[in-house]
Amino acid sequence: MRIIRVFAVFGLVGGVSACGDSLEEQAIFGGGAGAVTALALDGNPLVGAAVGAAGNVIYCEYGPGKC
Repeated sequence: MRIIRVFAVFGLVGGVSACGDSLEEQAIFGGGAGAVTALALDGNPLVGAAVGAAGNVIYCEYGPGKC
């Protein structure tokens, strides 16, 4: 049952997360996606937000054609 929950969360968060037009938007979108994922997986939402924000900024800055 937990595996279904994990895939459902990744599907929802993947659809919601986006690059954003500015660095601030990228950090906010990634942070929100990371926090939601951490909460759904019973993790620390602050750590999830930090990882999500950093990950989205890095992804968008180094792969702008993919956004």
